[in-house]
Amino acid sequence: QVQLVESGGGLVQPGGSLRLSCAASGSIFRVYVMGWYRQAPGKQRELVAGITSDGSPSYADSMKGRFTIARDNAKNTVYLQMNNLKPEDTAVYYCYASLVPLGTMSQVTYWGQGTQVTVSS
Repeated sequence: QVQLVESGGGLVQPGGSLRLSCAASGSIFRVYVMGWYRQAPGKQRELVAGITSDGSPSYADSMKGRFTIARDNAKNTVYLQMNNLKPEDTAVYYCYASLVPLGTMSQVTYWGQGTQVTVSS
């Protein structure tokens, strides 16, 4: 069984910062890409950022320069540092991990339960 557990969401004022964390645990053989999506009310889920196992990041254009993704492979944990937050960043943020569970040869994408980020004065 594999689980992704997120933490770090909350309420922050415009211009503020938050750091999200997401740890993958359970029967894992290997983790490939990890990252974050977000979904605002009434909108489709959109990619925020992803990072490969060798540390290569990618970002959605609107997040470049404000968000930084990082990971700790030893802990199977991915982080999202969000700076200069704007009200339009308000959404539920979901982490994901593309990984191979122990005892299988299949690469599967797992999702976290989501963490709410609200940017408001």
